[in-house]
Amino acid sequence: MRKIPATMVSQHPDNATRPYWHTEPYVSDQHEVKECFLTYSKLGVDEYKWDWEGKFVDESVFERLIGSYWSYFKKNQLGRDKFLTFRLPDFRVRTESRLGRALIVITSAAKLSTEVGLHVPPIFETIIPMVENEFEMMAVQEAFHELSGLKHKLFGSQKTIRNIEIIPLFELIPTILHSDTILGKYLILHKRKFKFSPPYVRPFLARSDSALNSGLVPAVLALKKALSNYAVLSEKLHIPIYPIIGAGSLPFRGGSTPYAVHEFLKQYAGVRTMLVQSAFQYDYDLPDVIKAINLIKKTINRYEAERMTPKESLTAVDIMKIFERYYQHTVLKIGTTIYEIAKSLPARRERLKHTGLLKYPRYIGKVMIPRAIGFTASLYSIGVPPEFIGTGRGLKQISKNRDQLHILEKFYPNFRFDLVRAGRFLNVDVLEQLAKKGNAWSDILRDVRLLEELLELDFSPITSKEKEHRVITREIFDRFKHGANIGELVGEAAILRNSLG
Repeated sequence: MRKIPATMVSQHPDNATRPYWHTEPYVSDQHEVKECFLTYSKLGVDEYKWDWEGKFVDESVFERLIGSYWSYFKKNQLGRDKFLTFRLPDFRVRTESRLGRALIVITSAAKLSTEVGLHVPPIFETIIPMVENEFEMMAVQEAFHELSGLKHKLFGSQKTIRNIEIIPLFELIPTILHSDTILGKYLILHKRKFKFSPPYVRPFLARSDSALNSGLVPAVLALKKALSNYAVLSEKLHIPIYPIIGAGSLPFRGGSTPYAVHEFLKQYAGVRTMLVQSAFQYDYDLPDVIKAINLIKKTINRYEAERMTPKESLTAVDIMKIFERYYQHTVLKIGTTIYEIAKSLPARRERLKHTGLLKYPRYIGKVMIPRAIGFTASLYSIGVPPEFIGTGRGLKQISKNRDQLHILEKFYPNFRFDLVRAGRFLNVDVLEQLAKKGNAWSDILRDVRLLEELLELDFSPITSKEKEHRVITREIFDRFKHGANIGELVGEAAILRNSLG
């Protein structure tokens, strides 16, 4: 049985400061091979997610890694000790050949690895984004099987790898809630087509995008329900399931920081691979990052998924609907403002010319909003953390129902912790100004007041950095109102909160 990595590093561009190995916060595609190597050798992470969507990609990544760092990878072999996992482009909305190119790199890497005497295959897993059904997983598996079976003397032998392991990325709550059913059907189709079952499955749960579309509480409860469902499915089918969770550093995107490892692993008990994004790596002291990664590797398997009874599951879904309704209703009205602020966010990765922070956006209804990092960064930049949107009104409604309140407390134990963290970056003066001009902003102000009342909390900055953040967010807001440039100030505020978005 292969080693399941406890941590996976991604190229998510949410860092506020420069990488410890670099001269600036911006990381071009030319530097990502070096970053990948340091992820393994310096941080001790075992898996690196190589992203093929919406950005430039060095397709010679395997050759460059073993060519530049041969002595390291001779000892720490890819596919055995360290893992390079491709995130494929979304083949349903692209017309480019990037998917095919990614699959070809996998086959060519296997062939080269054979020739130089390294472990075969060095790359054997792919992440498929926005999975909605089992047929999408099978389509990629079948495409790879056909591609790897091509026969021509110019291609050489293709017997080194014929199948890949599919990692489905579930991003939206309706899909997350029945993702166990999708996995079960995929396993049936796989066995029917290839006459064998995959040795394991690694479903990937998107904590950021689920929050972006439905709000804080629905995202947490949806992932908890999925983790419970996976534990049941694994026992039923006798196939190991090793969930991955992708989360950012700020509470809205998951609250994954070097200083909150235990809180995160307890909140998402049952996760077997924890994604480490750029802010986690680069916006904290390096010794603390390395210590946190070692802690994750030592403790992640100690936490078993909390099982939800059928009744608890139904109650959890009812709670999600309540909070989601308030959240989406508000975001529909402020989405345009968020989108405008996001245009001033600094770039952190080299994107394709036709893509970027504001391309391939998300939608709530017909309202276009930035993707998760841009959305979160925009609201934090004016001192209005998105954790609060709809949360106060939702909590007030379920507080009248003892069963619903119990489920929230049981399955979201970090609820108060997350809100307190977010509340230290709240600028209530800015929010009060916004509330005078629009009902949606006044609804968020009401959320804040309700949470302070119901939870007996005071949302205000405590440290000197948090107080400085409040001053800067006020200045960002004032400049934004008058159409002035806010880019530099946005970057300064991000540094103070240890994450862009």
